This record gives sequence, structure tokens and C-alpha cells, in this order.
Amino acid sequence: MLRVWGRRSSFNVQKVLWLVGELGLPHRHLPAGGEVGGLEDPGFLAMNPHGRIPVIDDHGVVVWESHAILRYLAARHGSPSWWPPEPADRAAADGWMDWAQTALQRDFLTGVFWGGYRTPEAQRDRPAVAAALGACHRHFRLLDAILAHRPFLNGESLGLADIPAGTHLYRYFALDIDRPKTPNVQAWYERLRDRPAYRDHVMIPFDDMKDRLTY
Repeated sequence: MLRVWGRRSSFNVQKVLWLVGELGLPHRHLPAGGEVGGLEDPGFLAMNPHGRIPVIDDHGVVVWESHAILRYLAARHGSPSWWPPEPADRAAADGWMDWAQTALQRDFLTGVFWGGYRTPEAQRDRPAVAAALGACHRHFRLLDAILAHRPFLNGESLGLADIPAGTHLYRYFALDIDRPKTPNVQAWYERLRDRPAYRDHVMIPFDDMKDRLTY
């Protein structure tokens, strides 16, 4: 059986579990990291020398780093809608995946969520949080323009392009922050919320993270 190590509250683990759910893969989730620990155990480091989550073991195939895992699972277990046969179609999803990690995740998850929600108020760098929020406004306006012409980032059906960016939406719409009007992003979020795998693996309450920098 597929095994997945990580915390259910971890953003990167949520990406992986969401795809596992979409693909309907029988799996065993093994808590790791945070209060559970285990990331420095020799057995874990033998799987991922960086000591980070998520990690999967798919019948002896060990993969670490969330986006590497997503690509592996889509290629190994997904239909052509998840792993298109044409390199050009896969590259289109790759672009959105990398953008979500290097731009959206940097500005929202690190800058706004960590900087403005998880950091205790007395320690917050307010100008940095404001700058990150401004960058998020630009990111979500861009997504809104793209989604004006299609229901999902790569077309008519959910695909790998949606997973990294879409995982942000639960926290983005739940936080008490200023947001630009992005009706197409809102409609995309509603489509994702209709999916059982999204509700099960992404819509995880995070109230216990407020003003807490530790895992």
C-alpha cells in the first residue's frame, strides 16, 4: 500500500494527500514532523536525507519533495487528464506548478500566512506582510483573468496545474485579510470545495496555528 509521511496540517502534505484522494489510491498516512517528530530518525533520513516532509513510499519507490511526488503519482497512477502523453501539455501544467511554488507560495504562505498570521503580533514585520499581500493581490488578479476563460487552470477538467495553487484557497479565503474582487477565483474555489478529496485533505482547520511559529 502507498504510504505518505507528514502532518495533515502541512501545506505541502495537503497537496499530496489531495491528489492521492483524487486518484482514489489506497494509502496509509503516517504522521511525521511537528509534535510527532521522527524527521531525524535514521529510518526517515534514509528515505529523505533532507529530513523534510512529505515523503511517500509507493511499493518500494520512495519520493520526496511535494511537486516531485505529485508528478510521480500522476505519471504512475493517473489517467491522461492527469499526465498527458504530449510533453507540451505536461509543460503547461508544469509552468503553473512551478509558479505556484516560487511566487504564490512565497508571497501568500510565507509572507502573509506565516508573516501575518502565525507570527505573534509583537514580532510581525508589518511592511513586509503588506508587501507580500500586495503581491498576492497581483497573483490572484492574474488567476482571475485566466479563469475567466476556463473552469480550471489548464482547461475543462481538474489537473496537476490546479493542485499547488488551489491548495492555497482554503486559507486565503478564511483569513481576515484584504482581498481584491476575483469572482472567477471564487468560482474556482467553489468547484474545488465540491470535491470530496479537497474537503478531506485541504480544508483542515488551522486556528491552532495563530500566533504560533512552532509546528
